[in-house]
Amino acid sequence: MQSALDTIGRGVGRLYAAAFDLLEWPMLALQRLTGAQRIAWIFLLPNLVIFGTFTFLPIILNFFYATSGSDAILLQDRPYVGLDNFATLLACENYLQPNSCERDIFWRAVHNTAWFVVLQVGFMILFSLVTALILNRDIPFRGFFRSVFFYPVLLSPVVVALIWKWVLQRFGVLNAALEGAGMPTVNWLVDADWAFFWIVFVSIWAHMGFYTLILLAGLQSIPSDVYEAAEMDGASKWRVFSRITMPLLMPTMAVVIVLSLIRAVQAFDEIFVLTGGGPGSATLLILQFIYETGFAYQPRLYGLAAAASMLMAVVLLVLTLVQLRATRSRAEG
Repeated sequence: MQSALDTIGRGVGRLYAAAFDLLEWPMLALQRLTGAQRIAWIFLLPNLVIFGTFTFLPIILNFFYATSGSDAILLQDRPYVGLDNFATLLACENYLQPNSCERDIFWRAVHNTAWFVVLQVGFMILFSLVTALILNRDIPFRGFFRSVFFYPVLLSPVVVALIWKWVLQRFGVLNAALEGAGMPTVNWLVDADWAFFWIVFVSIWAHMGFYTLILLAGLQSIPSDVYEAAEMDGASKWRVFSRITMPLLMPTMAVVIVLSLIRAVQAFDEIFVLTGGGPGSATLLILQFIYETGFAYQPRLYGLAAAASMLMAVVLLVLTLVQLRATRSRAEG
């Protein structure tokens, strides 16, 4: 039996060798033709073509849509309007009062997104850091708790939203529990303040495990001898945390902040399924405005939606560069 397996293995090995021998001469010819320094681009070319087709080409098309008008989808049927779409979105007497803007629903979405980003990113980083610090300690069932906190990340955003909608709806699980305890029930997804609270809460619940895992990896990369030296010097726990843990964790924290910031600005799927942007426009965020303007409502204003997406991209780029610059300056200081 063993001899038969060895024979089969040698046969497969000869087939692989023959296949690579057939590929060797065209590769050598290609290297002589292009030169050793340029052949790497030959191997990168398929990936660059795919990346350019599905990344750079949509960006270019988005720019053409943003500078053209009408509800036609073909570019040849869309008249050039310059920066009119941007001017329409930015026409506002007071940017702090959406009702004074020409596209008040857009600025309502901007305000909601700004509050959502501040609350969701701030609390999620805080909870993720605390959770990572606890899970980094030698506690019972540490592996189990790590998997429990990461489990929501594995769920589809639509599944997460449907689960919580089942919990929070008028006759849902939460109201059933309150009613059973003799407490008054609440229309969680109908009241504007509560609806906004729950989209922040559900978003944190769904994504906190991912950032906890990143911070946990950063904590485990800190050398243990640094903590041993601090313990020998008699440093307090707060001093160890503020002078050792946080400074050494800052490169990882910068990654977490940037990723969570981008994810929060682009929040859509969970919120759309959970509240649909309601009640009214209380939980309408910028990405849902873009979707509804360009695809859901008639007339389909592709140019306005494209302009809004470009404004969002610029804001994201600026925030990311500022955050990276601030983190680099702090690390160098």
